[in-house]
Amino acid sequence: MRNILILGGTTEASALAAALAARELTATLSYAGRVANPKPQPVAVRIGGFGGVAGLAAYLSGAGVTHLVDATHPFAARMSANAAAAAARTGVAHLALTRPAWTPQPGDRWYHVADIPGAVAALAGPARRVMLALGRMHVDAFAAQPQHHYLLRFVDAPREAPGLAHHHVAVDRGPFTVDADIALMRAHEIDLVVSKNAGGRGAEAKLIAARALGLPVLMIDRPRLPPRTEVDTVAAVLRWIDHTADLGV
Repeated sequence: MRNILILGGTTEASALAAALAARELTATLSYAGRVANPKPQPVAVRIGGFGGVAGLAAYLSGAGVTHLVDATHPFAARMSANAAAAAARTGVAHLALTRPAWTPQPGDRWYHVADIPGAVAALAGPARRVMLALGRMHVDAFAAQPQHHYLLRFVDAPREAPGLAHHHVAVDRGPFTVDADIALMRAHEIDLVVSKNAGGRGAEAKLIAARALGLPVLMIDRPRLPPRTEVDTVAAVLRWIDHTADLGV
């Protein structure tokens, strides 16, 4: 009997949940709990953290999980590290479903930084109109550069106002279109986009829009993750599940 735990919150996780449900496989999709109204899923859902490596290992053992698929955001470094460690501790088969990183295309004007503090530091200087395309987790860090006007795009309306002196919040849920992002950037007179290198197509529109408008992009590179087996399609995950089942896992 296969019992699959998906660490989710991404479009890839939702696509995998749908594929597993179509196969009538037992699966649970776990959300970290940062989105107020997560997308309905055709498999069981749990919301909230596990309590570190020990908590996740206890869950894997207690729930009888046979396969762990890490389909979290490419910047969820701590969760991915915990997943690798907990799978190793419990002997549960482990795989990462992740998006290939974006790469610059002709016409792109990317400037790379290693992390959020690096992005904050790079914004030193005269006031600009900045699209901060990072979600809500790291927004308050940019209060250290209060001279800018920030355009923020959130999935849910924030319960508390962001700690930024000058900002506008756009509430919207992707996938986004290039035309809509061009219109958004023009409407707010954006002259710089700050983005994590999340990869995937759902959030790529802002980069294509920036290219079309000739805008620079401050690109935050992906964090280093522990060694693990990665695939980038749902079909590859299904093949992995079938292969491990053939091996008696």
